[in-house]
Amino acid sequence: MRTLWLSLLLSAALATASSQALAGETRAAQILDRFEHANQWRDHVMIAAHRAGSMQAGKTLYAENSLAAVEGSIAIGAEIVEVDVRRSKDGAFVIMHDSWLDRTTTCKGEVANYTLAELKKCRLMIEGTGAVTDESVSTLREMLLATKDRILINLDNKLEVTDLPGMIAVARDLGMADQVIVKENLWNRQRIDAARTALAQAGGGFQFMPILADDAVHDATFAGEVDKAFAPRAIELIAWRNGAEMLTTSGGPLFSTRMRAVAIRGDWHLWADTYAIVNKPGGFLAGGRGDELAVAASLPREAWGFWVDRGATIIQTDEPKAAIEWLAANGYRVPYTADGRTAEPAHTASIN
Repeated sequence: MRTLWLSLLLSAALATASSQALAGETRAAQILDRFEHANQWRDHVMIAAHRAGSMQAGKTLYAENSLAAVEGSIAIGAEIVEVDVRRSKDGAFVIMHDSWLDRTTTCKGEVANYTLAELKKCRLMIEGTGAVTDESVSTLREMLLATKDRILINLDNKLEVTDLPGMIAVARDLGMADQVIVKENLWNRQRIDAARTALAQAGGGFQFMPILADDAVHDATFAGEVDKAFAPRAIELIAWRNGAEMLTTSGGPLFSTRMRAVAIRGDWHLWADTYAIVNKPGGFLAGGRGDELAVAASLPREAWGFWVDRGATIIQTDEPKAAIEWLAANGYRVPYTADGRTAEPAHTASIN
């Protein structure tokens, strides 16, 4: 009996110590733990805010890829912000989705034709309303600093795979390479080799996430090859929707029982994309089961719930607030410790 009580007391002490250690971690460290240990956290669905998370309820609240959008995503509890990286004329890494400036800023023309100093004179606009904010185009360094110790950041490389080491070097210089997720589309051995060569030059300590799309990858076999090559902690899976094609009923060839088994064996997350693509059918990357179905049609179970049922433990969305609220209400979110609680958004983008 004495041995049993001592064992119970020791277990309780270890649990308390573990809890205290976790409570002392930054929020980014807590998120990273869940990202790096998929099998331990399959009862929790993480949310990645597309283009930093500019929308809520179908309305654009912040300029996309803005510091204000990042603050909003942190405040609502998203785990990852996705931003897009390009280069200025003088070689600086800047945050911009399009190759041109017209849609999202007060400037006109190609990003690559502007120096960083010139880009800093461009003000970000809120798409839809055309409202001009106080924010200028951010550099990669500025965006990274805004996320440090607070949230993971997924860099969508709009350049070449050979540019990845330079991006990672910026993060490493800030002491936050481990918060960075970089990704590349892979569909054959040549793409795997090209990515491995580029990433080898970047050193270690960051996250690489392969992207597999079902127009080129038709089963889980290739995912197994990718797993062996990179040992990723997540793989982004694209389930294309073409034209007026009906909603997928199975999730396509990638969101299969076998893929889930491969993911469990490799201890990595299945990442689904439900965000919209301009001038494309709803749910273009999600077999029709995207944010439009979840929010505009008020059928979140048929969108986010569908992908969760097929093993997705990370969802990239234009509607991070609505997704988090629905997931939490349906038992798919596990709270973080108090010290990792979300913060109020900073006032970084007041509108003129």
